[in-house]
Amino acid sequence: MPVPPLEAFVRARTAHYDATWLSPDAEFGHAHVTALGPFLPPDATDAEALRRVAEIACRTEPFAFTLGGVDTFPNGIIHLVPEPDEPFRTLTAALCEAFPSYLPYGGAFGDVHPHLTLDARSATVSETSTVALLEGLLPVVSRAERLDLALWQQNGCRVLTSWLLGSAPAS
Repeated sequence: MPVPPLEAFVRARTAHYDATWLSPDAEFGHAHVTALGPFLPPDATDAEALRRVAEIACRTEPFAFTLGGVDTFPNGIIHLVPEPDEPFRTLTAALCEAFPSYLPYGGAFGDVHPHLTLDARSATVSETSTVALLEGLLPVVSRAERLDLALWQQNGCRVLTSWLLGSAPAS
């Protein structure tokens, strides 16, 4: 789910590490909160899978959230925590129920925490340095209105399809 107010920040951090992950697609959300990933590979994403996602998006009303709290996962990923996080958790649970073979992050983590990735801890990057880079940007108030099926690959990041939340699927 794209978070446009932080797009410039996340694009800049992505470019800092590896510009091959930048998308020329203006709709692509580098700044996003993941609903479910990994997902079906593009060649296995058939009309039935797209219909199931469309139904879930239709049942999910748009919602407002705030990103202000910076935290770091044990693996070093520095991120923002959405408040409230329950609408994200509900959406992820619905997608997992519809696609039980695709667990969030491949099932690597027990309790998945909705988040927006900012950076990764290293010898030169810390939560403190990331907060300093974000000075004047936080808190961010945003609205989840669109669910994207995005392809993440070097030199090929793009949106494959999107669904407006709370909107009936096209027939």
